Amino acid sequence: MRLLREIFFQLPYVVAFVLLWMLLRCWRDHGSTFNAPRARNLKVALGSLLVGPVLIVNLWLKAFSGRPRPRQTDLFGGTLDFVHAGSFAGKCVSNCSFISGEAAAAGWLFCLILIIPQPFRSAAALPIAAVSLLIPALRVAFGAHYLSDAVLGWLSSPVIFAALLALSQTTHDKKISEN
Repeated sequence: MRLLREIFFQLPYVVAFVLLWMLLRCWRDHGSTFNAPRARNLKVALGSLLVGPVLIVNLWLKAFSGRPRPRQTDLFGGTLDFVHAGSFAGKCVSNCSFISGEAAAAGWLFCLILIIPQPFRSAAALPIAAVSLLIPALRVAFGAHYLSDAVLGWLSSPVIFAALLALSQTTHDKKISEN
């Protein structure tokens, strides 16, 4: 199970490296072969990983929430008091439970289904969705996160992805209207 957890932990960042490589290849093309929608989608995907799971979840929320992981709380044999989701009054000092960074990364993987070109999307959607849901489920099963932390972590990525996609579409439409 530890090997599976390590694979799932690294998977979003391996995928991000592949997406970065694809974006660099896309930028290498210019003129009539440049695929602007593909480049925009890749930038949105990479940007949403940086803004969501990396900055908001892991560097901000987990660092300052103070919510202990389930196995750290008195309810499950730990020494810290239980803290409700969204409360920043806990005694956890680092790598806290609120919200799940791995679940946020898993939610980000799910968002990639939207940018996969057909016919690959049909084949890839089910396995990506299954892995994307399995990652946070395992975090809850192992006692690393409460269900609320996993669900909120997972949901944070589609929200951020949709916001960046809408923002990129708005700026794209504005550029077209100015020309």
